[in-house]
Amino acid sequence: MALDPKEAALALHRFGFGPRSGSIAAIAADPRGALLAELERPNAGQIVSTDLPSSAAANRAVFEFNAERAANDKREKLRREAASQVAMLNTGGDAAMEAKADAPPPAAPQPEAIPLPRQLFRNEARTRFDAAINAEIGLVERLVWFWSNHFCVNADATVMAGGYEREAIRPHVLGRFKDMLLAAEGHPAMLLYLNNEQSIGPDSVAGINRDKGLNENLAREILELHTLGVRTVYGQADVTSFAKILTGWTILPTVTNPDHGGEFVFLRRAHEPGPQTVIGNGYADSGVEQGRAVLADLAHHPATAKHVATKLARHFIADDPPATLVDRLTQRFLDTDGDLKEVTAALIAAPESWAAEQAKIKRPGEWIVAALRATEEPGDTVRIIRAQALLGEPLWRPPAPKGFSDDNAAWLDGLGQRLDIANAFAQRVGPGLDPEAVADAALGPLASAETRRAMAGAETKPQALTLLLMAPEFQRR
Repeated sequence: MALDPKEAALALHRFGFGPRSGSIAAIAADPRGALLAELERPNAGQIVSTDLPSSAAANRAVFEFNAERAANDKREKLRREAASQVAMLNTGGDAAMEAKADAPPPAAPQPEAIPLPRQLFRNEARTRFDAAINAEIGLVERLVWFWSNHFCVNADATVMAGGYEREAIRPHVLGRFKDMLLAAEGHPAMLLYLNNEQSIGPDSVAGINRDKGLNENLAREILELHTLGVRTVYGQADVTSFAKILTGWTILPTVTNPDHGGEFVFLRRAHEPGPQTVIGNGYADSGVEQGRAVLADLAHHPATAKHVATKLARHFIADDPPATLVDRLTQRFLDTDGDLKEVTAALIAAPESWAAEQAKIKRPGEWIVAALRATEEPGDTVRIIRAQALLGEPLWRPPAPKGFSDDNAAWLDGLGQRLDIANAFAQRVGPGLDPEAVADAALGPLASAETRRAMAGAETKPQALTLLLMAPEFQRR
């Protein structure tokens, strides 16, 4: 088979996290086959042999950490109040002067330990970044990032964001959409983010006794964002009925359950009793299975297939993806019962996916990882987190339940800030690199004559590396 390094470079940028040294040549014989082969690797997308705690265990650990810190703060406050009272009694007397003279010198300030919540966040982030930086191509990791954004949660609402991605997204990224949907919507991180842990059926035992009400956030976002899409086949009555079905989907409280706090539980006394109708389908009151039945039907709905197909095509190919590609992916989703591996394979095989134009701007996280791969830098977790936040894509902190935008327009304003980050990065690592060799590894035949000339005319190696990282063909995929 003839070598096609240009298609190989395009494949690595469009479907992966960008080339590393030698990776263009490694897949040049069959770029599409290399992408499909990645889908077949054992444990693709999984994080194995990790010391990271489960999301519920992290939740419990942070609860205990915060409780202990609050107790220590209270002890310190009481100690200071007692010392102040003693000082007041001794004010102006010899005892006060003697105590002051005998007092030991103040201790040198000690570096403050990283708080547990921040350390857990960084550990999860490091695991995520390592998986992307070290991937051979990165297609499956790109899928993890895509689906994590589709079913997004917010780290400001829960300490479980990293664990959620490992537990609800990664195990199903090449499985059935239905299974990922069930795992995501029933995960404690999602219940906390969209306030369903507080949703109580008005006519349930808990609702009557506590005079609490319904929260429709989770039901609305499932229908609007996660499955059917905005303004499709459902109405407000469907949202309300579905919200009633999801009452009782909650979390064991850590304060009263130190062994299992933060885990999912179905609380029957908070569940709205009786049958419900959603999008014309009736659902008997079968407890937690009532909600699971609705999710299963949503996963198989043609509107869900088209919504998912459109989002995948928009993410990987173009803001306005070809209708033929969307139709192709939609049909594959329906024909395979939502098999996400098969839908991805159809995306790779589609001729529309291989247009020469690099139509999509890399999102900040993708661009940062691509730069680290191109320069063979391992990356510093804290720097990556801060850079993503500066560029408008703070890790696991989407601006809304719809996640970060996949439209180019959302990222155009941040290109100037990318220049600042590229320059700082190049000043740090560039002196020890050969910019021309990095360009060959990172872009190969995609590098334009303009980019090559600009780099050749640079006064320093860091300046040449900055020009490479800011080149349109490196910024786009």
